[in-house]
Parts: sequence; structure tokens; C-alpha cells
Amino acid sequence: MIAELDVLPVLADRELSLVLAERTFAMPNRIPTYRFDMKVEGERVGSATLRAGLNDYLERYAGQIGYAVDYPFRGRRYAARSCLLLFHLARCLNMTTVWVTCNPENVASRRTCEIIGGEMVDIVDVPPEVDLYREGDRQKCRYRIRL
Repeated sequence: MIAELDVLPVLADRELSLVLAERTFAMPNRIPTYRFDMKVEGERVGSATLRAGLNDYLERYAGQIGYAVDYPFRGRRYAARSCLLLFHLARCLNMTTVWVTCNPENVASRRTCEIIGGEMVDIVDVPPEVDLYREGDRQKCRYRIRL
């Protein structure tokens, strides 16, 4: 069981900070989730999410960490830096392993997974009954990060 935190640690490096935008608590069939805005000098540059729990869907298809960098700010490693900050929160939540997934053709996301120390476990097919399939995803690269 993953513990939930009443007070979150500061998630920031020399330039980038993660500011809590939304938090959902554990409920039946719902994993605690922390969604952050990535900010640089007060400007939003993207978002990052930590799902503080694990099930088959997250491990195989969606991942426990998600990130999106707004187009004008890409190429500055904000996704990788956000993941490293989220690892601190994950450790505070007693998580020992984190799964990150991405589409095989997403070269930037695959590079992010490598930068953050992800071990590519495999590439899995997304079954038609999974929501990601309906969104157009057919395969997912699965990366495991041991914290």
C-alpha cells in the first residue's frame, strides 16, 4: 500500500519547479494521482503526473509517470528533469520502482526514459479493449526505473 502525503516536498531544481495543479486521493479502483504544472520563472512550460500506485494497466500501458512539454519549450530536457523531481516524491511515498511508457515512434520520450535511467523491459501490443488503443496507440515501450 502506498502512503499518501499530507504535505508534499518541494519539487524544484535550479530553474524548473513542479507546482501541484491537481491531486486525487485513493478510492476503490482509483490510484492516488499528483498532477503538476512544470514552471520556469513562473511560466508554465508543460505538465507532469505521478500515479502513486501500481496495477497491470499502469505497468503495461499507461505508466506511473506521464509528462508533456509545451511545444515552444521542447528540447530543454524539462521532461527528464521533471521525472527526476517526481522520483523524490515517489521515494517519499515509499515507491521503489516506477514504470514509464511511451510509443515506440516517440524518439524524444524514449530518449527521456534513457536519460532518467530507465531500463527498457519490452515493447507490448496495446489490446483493442484498452482505451489507449481507441486513441490510436498500438504499442508501448515499457521502461522500469528502480529508485
